[in-house]
Amino acid sequence: MSKPTLHERGAYRHFLTIPTRWMDNDVYGHVNNVVYYSYFDTVVNEYLLRQGVLDFGTSDVIGLVVETQCNYIESLAFPDGVEAGLRVSKVGTSSVRYEIGLFREGSVSPAAQGHFVHVYVDRKGRRPKALSEGMRAALAPLEPIPA
Repeated sequence: MSKPTLHERGAYRHFLTIPTRWMDNDVYGHVNNVVYYSYFDTVVNEYLLRQGVLDFGTSDVIGLVVETQCNYIESLAFPDGVEAGLRVSKVGTSSVRYEIGLFREGSVSPAAQGHFVHVYVDRKGRRPKALSEGMRAALAPLEPIPA
């Protein structure tokens, strides 16, 4: 398997600091792999909530994760602080590919990086829905600056 291209801190457009918890560590003394995915989910949903385009309880449209992936580069462990970087690499008609870098506090290089894809669907019927103009406007600052 080939090594992924690592994206340093400057490649990400939004950051959220997430404290590790004692319970995040596994018996091997580092944050368990499944917890990294919760950090991914947290930074994306925090951003959408603060932008006013996500309402957990009443929104007619919800995002379903249809693909996810993570590369683990170095271990994180309690009591590390994690700085989760967020950017968007692709915006489709009803889907978004979010890319996330997890950095030990103050580090330039990621401890882990990955992505997940949301498909936005009607809450009741679960059929794909086109992204609203409000959602597109909220995502625009997360897209990479053209070279």
